[in-house]
Amino acid sequence: MNNHVTVLEIDSNALVHNLNYFKQKLKPNTKILAVVKAFGYGSDGIQVAKFLEDKVDYFAVAYANEGIALRKAEIKTPILVLHPQVPNLQSIIDFRLEPNLYNFKIFNAFLKLADEIPLMNYPIHIKFNTGLNRLGFWHTDIPKIITSLKETTHVKAASIFSHLAASEDLEEQDFTINQINNFAYIAQQFYKHLGYEPMLHILNTSGVVNFPQAQFDMVRVGIGLYGFGNDEKETSQLKNTHNLKSIISQIHLIEPGETVGYNRAFTAKRRGKTATIPIGHADGLSRRLGNKNGYVLINNKKAPIIGNVCMDMIMVNVSKIDCKEGDEVIIFNTQEMIEDIADVSETIPYETLTAISQRVKKMLT
Repeated sequence: MNNHVTVLEIDSNALVHNLNYFKQKLKPNTKILAVVKAFGYGSDGIQVAKFLEDKVDYFAVAYANEGIALRKAEIKTPILVLHPQVPNLQSIIDFRLEPNLYNFKIFNAFLKLADEIPLMNYPIHIKFNTGLNRLGFWHTDIPKIITSLKETTHVKAASIFSHLAASEDLEEQDFTINQINNFAYIAQQFYKHLGYEPMLHILNTSGVVNFPQAQFDMVRVGIGLYGFGNDEKETSQLKNTHNLKSIISQIHLIEPGETVGYNRAFTAKRRGKTATIPIGHADGLSRRLGNKNGYVLINNKKAPIIGNVCMDMIMVNVSKIDCKEGDEVIIFNTQEMIEDIADVSETIPYETLTAISQRVKKMLT
């Protein structure tokens, strides 16, 4: 049992709002794949998936163990494993997960395993590189892939997909449209020569917003589910899902000249009051937030973080705040606070959210 007093509350109403916001942008027959990798973007992938199971068509995770955790939680929705590895292929089959096959090494390994078992029409997904240059086959690989698929009844392509490199950046619109056009050509070859029509998908969260003409059969919504649209206007239409809270463990009275924390990073200029809070860099708070660069909210007032962020604790200045030990502390509960933390930490909200440690208690509310 996780009884850590620092808690991340996951707002279920905000999840539904965000999902519906993207649904209203889609054609009636467009399916939705909810991305719950990285523990649901730092929340709790199992709790989020259980909540969304009857509201979406597919889930996606990064690695096999994430999908296995969902299956062990009795989630029955199809689960796409975006980055499977050859050693995990048997486990993927055992737990009825659907692998993304992105090069001939893993493609041939899975077909060989499917033949040995044998499987029948096991769903696989085939990814093509259209410009991100991360994972995926090249368009020149199409004939060989189609030939292999036509020669087997052990697997069946459930989808053909790709990933946009800069869908949030309208200055890169020409590049993105070129990616979409390349993907459409790849899809056409499969439709023409394969003998059946796999699902097609290329859009991520910002792709849904900026390139609605490329919905194909399904879209993948990740960061958008959790309240960020990669665009200030779109983010304002979404609701924050992550609310990180803690409590005051102890209050200290500090005299002038006394120091606080490691390396004596803060020296009091006048008599004051500090509060110690049980959350630190091991819980996902960047050390850059120390020395008054970051703040928390206590009784609706900003309390700047003083001294260095410790592994398990932070100290904040509460000299002008009426508070006591045990009072609630808000680390963040709005998109603005998350963006403030990301800015100070010299990163993006993705990293701020996914950095939240697994020792922090997670609760769907």
